[in-house]
Amino acid sequence: MEPSTMLLLGLALAVCAYLAWNIGANDVANAMGTSVGSRALTLKQAVIIAAVFEFAGAFFAGDAVTETIRKGILTVDFGLEESDPEFFKELSQELALGFVAAMMAAAVWLTVATRFGLPVSTTHSIIGGVIGVGLILEVQHSTSLIDWEVVQKVVWSWVASPLIGGILAFVTFSIVRSTILNAEKPTERAKILAPILALPTFFVLGLALLFKALKGMFSRLDEAGVLDKSNWLPAKESGSFNPYADNAWFPINALLFALGVGILASIILYFVLQKTDLNEDRKGFKGVERIFVWLQIITAAYVAFAHGANDRSNAIGPMAAVYQVLSSETGMLAEKAGIPIWLVLIGSAGIAIGVITWGWRVMETIGSKITDITPTRGFAAEFGAATTILVFSMPFLAVPVSTTHTLVGAVVGVGLAGGAKAVDFRVFGKIAASWIASLPAAAFGSIVLLVLSGGDFLTMVVLVTLAFVAVALIMWKTKDNEIHVEEALVDIGGEGAVMPLEIFRTHAMVVDKTVDYMLEAVEIAISGKGDLEAAIKATSEAELEADNVKSSLRQVLSKPSVRLIASTEEKLQMITRQDRIADYAENVAEQLSFRPLLNDKVALDNLREMAQAVKATVEAYDETVRALRDFGLSGETRKDAVEVRNLIKQVNQLEHDADKIEAKAAAHVFSTGDKDALAAMHMYRVLQRLDDVANACERAANAFLPLISRQ
Repeated sequence: MEPSTMLLLGLALAVCAYLAWNIGANDVANAMGTSVGSRALTLKQAVIIAAVFEFAGAFFAGDAVTETIRKGILTVDFGLEESDPEFFKELSQELALGFVAAMMAAAVWLTVATRFGLPVSTTHSIIGGVIGVGLILEVQHSTSLIDWEVVQKVVWSWVASPLIGGILAFVTFSIVRSTILNAEKPTERAKILAPILALPTFFVLGLALLFKALKGMFSRLDEAGVLDKSNWLPAKESGSFNPYADNAWFPINALLFALGVGILASIILYFVLQKTDLNEDRKGFKGVERIFVWLQIITAAYVAFAHGANDRSNAIGPMAAVYQVLSSETGMLAEKAGIPIWLVLIGSAGIAIGVITWGWRVMETIGSKITDITPTRGFAAEFGAATTILVFSMPFLAVPVSTTHTLVGAVVGVGLAGGAKAVDFRVFGKIAASWIASLPAAAFGSIVLLVLSGGDFLTMVVLVTLAFVAVALIMWKTKDNEIHVEEALVDIGGEGAVMPLEIFRTHAMVVDKTVDYMLEAVEIAISGKGDLEAAIKATSEAELEADNVKSSLRQVLSKPSVRLIASTEEKLQMITRQDRIADYAENVAEQLSFRPLLNDKVALDNLREMAQAVKATVEAYDETVRALRDFGLSGETRKDAVEVRNLIKQVNQLEHDADKIEAKAAAHVFSTGDKDALAAMHMYRVLQRLDDVANACERAANAFLPLISRQ
């Protein structure tokens, strides 16, 4: 082997590893993004699970042999090997060089996309790179190499796969919402229906496991004479929908296997649910959501395994062709290339390392920036995506859809189930634009590399090396804007961590404490018994504590990755309105420090009655916050929404009652306070400030209405 060939082969392996790393970093969001967004898994847990299952799928279930021309984009006449061996050898060498350029171009594009947290299709990026190679070779040899029908299918899939994935996810979540979340007893209903829903879910996953993830294993078993894969895998062409036919699209063995998986999963889930106290708050979930946490994690693990099994070929398929051409004695391309075990290890390890080091970026986009994700919504999105991918991958359609496109469409679909305002279309627009850019960006990169190389191996080595240096330099220059991986993998929301809704309720409890100290100060001022100065000081200290909690809560809620069944604006509005209750309570205490109250028994009794009415309003508001927390943790069910709505009505009624008492007390003060006008005016100001506390409770409670009105 010539030195230039050896150098190119070594550098091609480095490019292959770099591409595998990028695939792991970007496509891992397909598997784990929704689980992180719903908080079914912490970011650290998701990264670990994804790395394990991605590696297992890539190493153990990937194809042993791969097509040298991935996805049928290029049509090469392999008969030329005998009819025109010199031309075919020249073409093979150029294709090997072109595949190195295609891998590098796709990898650089994926790095750019991942840097900005944009989930793009690694499959389509590779296809773009291969198209660029095909265009150059068509011009050089005045021949036709690119199969534009396949390219048209790829472009069509940009619209079809996210649309159908979104529709299926929308329908799935709508069914879950109508049958479970809107039931009078949602938890009891979920115990009955969740195992039933598990049957079609695991049936689809069982088929997908056979057809997508384990096809390489079945091929190896067929070659070893252990089984006939045609009895398990769908026919490649001219198939039949008769499951008993020899050329069945869905062989009866596969259907029975998938059905068995579904039934077994349903039975296990049924017995588990009967022995589980779903009303217990675990890791920030209770009731219905706890059930779907399990289902979501299982489907996410499957998607990671299947993704590793399938997308490993995106990383090492082109490399297998390059290795086969550069290391063979003939130097010619074969229609299929064997994959050495060390190359499998490079691809598998590269994907896993990409997941661990950079995968969190795109996870955050899919999991939190498009729409609010809960375990029920995440389950619906993953089920819709898995079903769409399975159908489109069947030979009777054979459209190379992107897992990324499909899952993003499914996430938008479940978001739209909560109304158009629930989806951030600005984020989705950026993602869609990156999809459209994937093919031309990768194609342009491969064209530039291939043209500048002039077909020379050594020149390509220099160009790819310079590309590596440029990427490293840009990454270094922008490192100051980085969120370091240690910060990204903090277990926000993990075992023992405080949920945002819990912090919100903690703030409400501190606000309630401020009001209690204020009421104590009012009683001391009325009765003249006790240390008024100490009570006023305690009120101020409690208000300061509320301010500190508010600051920490605003910081947490401002992060787009934090889920609180609300937009960022709604979150900040909620905490601001709640904090005003403590502000007004402190203001009441400050008023009491200015001068004595009007010395009139009826006026003092009216003030005491007003204080009690305010206390009742604040207590009702605190109960409303508690109910809102349960509403968020248990699946946003209609039952919980009704409870929150009724409590809001109660707060409004109690505030109205306080208004009546304030009007009565003020009328008495003005009718009898002529002898001491300053004291009467002071008494009226205290009454007004107390009424402000009740009004603040009403406004804060009414701010919850948009959240529960989405049900």
